[in-house]
Order: sequence, then C-alpha cells, then structure tokens
Amino acid sequence: MKSEQSQQAAPPSDTGNVLFPIFLKADQIKILVLGAGPVGLEKLTALLGNSPDAHVTVIAQDILPEVSSLCGQYPQVTLIKRPYHISDLTGFRIVIAAVNNRLLSEQIRQEAKAAGLLVNIADTPDLCDFYLGSIVKKGHLKMAISTNGKSPTMAKRLKEMLQETLPEEMDQLLDNLQQIRKGMKGDFQEKVRQLNEITAVLVATKNQS
Repeated sequence: MKSEQSQQAAPPSDTGNVLFPIFLKADQIKILVLGAGPVGLEKLTALLGNSPDAHVTVIAQDILPEVSSLCGQYPQVTLIKRPYHISDLTGFRIVIAAVNNRLLSEQIRQEAKAAGLLVNIADTPDLCDFYLGSIVKKGHLKMAISTNGKSPTMAKRLKEMLQETLPEEMDQLLDNLQQIRKGMKGDFQEKVRQLNEITAVLVATKNQS
C-alpha cells in the first residue's frame, strides 16, 4: 500500500502537452537533413529561416531544384546527392528525415538512436524525438507553437494570427526594455519586479486602446 506522501507526489494522469520547449543554437551543432523533396524543402526552409547560420548537411538521391537553390544561398550548408548510408550519421547531433519511405524512416530512426542522436521523422510522430513547431518571429521575439502533434494545421493558423497581431514595433520595444533593465539597480528579484510593473502598464494600455 502506498503511503500518503507517495500518493500526493504522484503526477496527474493527464497533463496535456508534456513536450519540453527549447531554443537551439543551430550554429553551434551539426544537423543532418535526409531527403530533398517537397517535405525536405519545407523542413530546410523552416530551419534556415529561423537559424540562417545553422550548420546543415543535406543528403538525398533525388534533389528538387528549389533545394539546390536554397542551399546555394548559405555557404555553410552542404548538399550531397546520393542515397543514405549509416556512416552519414557520424559527427551530427540532430537528424531530420524526410525520405517518404516508412521502412527507410524506421531504419534511420533505429540507427540514429543507436548513435545517440535526436531524430525527427517527417509526418511520423511515433518515430520522432522532437517536433518542428510553427514559429512566430518579430525581430528578437520568437515563439514556438505546438499542438503535441495533433494538428499542425491549427498550429499554422495560430502562427498566422499572432504574426498579424503582433506589432512591427515589437523589436524596438524589446530594445527599450533591455536598456531599462541595464539601468536598474538591485538584485535579480528586484529587477524582475520592476520589469513586471513596466510590462503590466504596457498590457493595461493596450487593453484600454
């Protein structure tokens, strides 16, 4: 019989979206993209659009002209035309596969996991360690949206709504808040308190307009 303390410490059975969001410094790790068809192009566009200095290698037997053109715009991106081989995994930290082949996807997943790599298999949530969420970006402000793999379409619609709603002046606002923070005195907790007061005023002003 479990003790009262252990029962209280047990996590709830339904915690909704349990994915842990992180923001990667893609210019400091090596990323492998397998596949250069329409889905591969989509993944590569999202990756380079958010991290233009990302170190990426793309390997595919069939390469869309759009993928070749995109890779040509980024000198740190390598494009290799040939089939996937297990040796391709060496030296990478993250693998994004868009090969449109379930058996090959499962092979890539198994071999990448054995090598200790994080894997995203396009359109196959059960084979993914992570998802590429919809990203909203306004200057230095960046937000990632996830529906826990349930509805990419909903994530896309929310992205479009937020992209249109957030003002273009958001980056200037962040710069101003950074300067205010630098001029504040006191410990970290006091600075947080003061910034909370300032941003609360901004929200109140927005709601009244």
